[in-house]
Amino acid sequence: MHVNTAPYNHPTPWETSFEPLTLPAMLERTLMHDPGAPFLHFMGRTFSYRAVHSEAMKFAAGLIEMGVKPGDRIGLFLPNVPIYASAYYGAMMAGGVVVNFSPLYSVEELAWQVADSGTRALVTVDVPELYVTASKVLETSELETLIVGSLASMLPLGKSIAFNLFKRSQIAKVEWSASVRRWDDVLSDEGVNLPVITPDDLALLQYTGGTTGRPKGAMLGHSQLTQNAQQVAAINPFENPRKEVMMGALPFFHVFANTALLNHAVAAGASIAMVPRFDAKQVLQTIEKYGATGFPGVPTMFQALLDHPDLAKTDLSTLKVCISGGAPMPAQVHTRFEDATGVRLVEGYGLTESSGVVSANPYVGTRKKGTIGQLVAGTEIILLDKEDPTKLAPEGEPGELAVCGPQIMRGYWQRPETDADVFVERDGKRYLRTGDVAVMDEDGFLSIVDRIKDMIAVGGFKVFPSVVEEAILKHEAVKEALVIGVPDDYLGEVPRAFVVLEPEANAGAEDIKEWLNNRIGKHERVDEVVIRDELPKTIIGKLDRKALRAEVL
Repeated sequence: MHVNTAPYNHPTPWETSFEPLTLPAMLERTLMHDPGAPFLHFMGRTFSYRAVHSEAMKFAAGLIEMGVKPGDRIGLFLPNVPIYASAYYGAMMAGGVVVNFSPLYSVEELAWQVADSGTRALVTVDVPELYVTASKVLETSELETLIVGSLASMLPLGKSIAFNLFKRSQIAKVEWSASVRRWDDVLSDEGVNLPVITPDDLALLQYTGGTTGRPKGAMLGHSQLTQNAQQVAAINPFENPRKEVMMGALPFFHVFANTALLNHAVAAGASIAMVPRFDAKQVLQTIEKYGATGFPGVPTMFQALLDHPDLAKTDLSTLKVCISGGAPMPAQVHTRFEDATGVRLVEGYGLTESSGVVSANPYVGTRKKGTIGQLVAGTEIILLDKEDPTKLAPEGEPGELAVCGPQIMRGYWQRPETDADVFVERDGKRYLRTGDVAVMDEDGFLSIVDRIKDMIAVGGFKVFPSVVEEAILKHEAVKEALVIGVPDDYLGEVPRAFVVLEPEANAGAEDIKEWLNNRIGKHERVDEVVIRDELPKTIIGKLDRKALRAEVL
């Protein structure tokens, strides 16, 4: 099942195929077109493609001098800072495999993933929280080298001096040693022969939590990442993509940003206006300062912008489109954001195992709110029976979404036994089971109904939490909602709703429960509405049902 038999609204034909490249080759191709073009804007300083490429080359040479061999894993424990790009592409130039780590990881989380991936060297910055965590992992694991960049050195000169003078408490006191090295000292000008790498080589280990157990490292090769970046660039209908400025608020360590921001920018020759972390005021200032034209984000980011008093007075006239992914976009947030800003907001879909992007609503022309849009070029799907994944779902019925395309991972790092669970063979093709339940309409637009593992079994009936959440979010007092199944002696499970109210709202839990249960099916009715100050969120800001379930149950 694919969309070349339906009206296809993306500007590049669905049948298009994309050249498998290495990530360094993709960077070098863009560099050759215009070496001085801006690549990264950061806190008032701009880094050209030439500057980032040069630093990446020096980092690659330094890693080789350190003894790094092709296939060795190099970890990035970084917020959104310019050396992320230099370390990312530089590690790959040296033949290394990049491993992304969230800056929010605890010592235990970081240590486990360092051990699981076999990471040899870890790059971080002299921010106390990051350095302290990384140094503890260095002391207690097989990690060999910690490479520490200076945040101040990435700022414009005036800001750098002020930062060093007045913000000493925000700079870690690094204990330099043979195993704790300065970023600048690792960079090498020596003429080192870089290894030959191919599109078939492994490029990235991207850890994903899944629904149970320890995180697993999705193995993404150069070809998967470069083709997905080209697939994303191909849905841009606007003229001269090299003039695009992307708002870089998503964290680069996350697969969504890795593809939709970093590698997409390189594929298109565009620039990124970065912020170290999401802050609504700083994001609004950055959009205005650099004339951002596109903004990929998660729903909570757009909600935060709506809540910020500076939104109404910020010039957003350069923004052509905002792209929401990572979690379902609440309908009222979608409508309010477009009404308040005049900027088109479209939803897309992807997952770690697909290098980031599977589908998106068109940036211009026909789009369908509440759907995840049409498949990006070269991507196919089938819908599997929810009870028996060896069969297709009945025609017209929801089924588990399974995806085939050039962006699909090879498998999980050191877990070959999982292949039988995550891949299904059909008609000579290998499809990735997503765990998401979906339907496709006659125009090729996909809608995610729910997740297989999130479905609630109520007395033999299957209840989709997202259906109940969609209903409760229509209550004017409800700002955020999550629904999970809780044990019930008679029915097995029943739905329970957890909500955050809008500011100044005075509705009570019983009132909301009665209002909701009058609007949904009998088997979908919640046993309780629990009002909270906040709901758990993931590291990129999407509501975290898994964490809520673990906490409550």
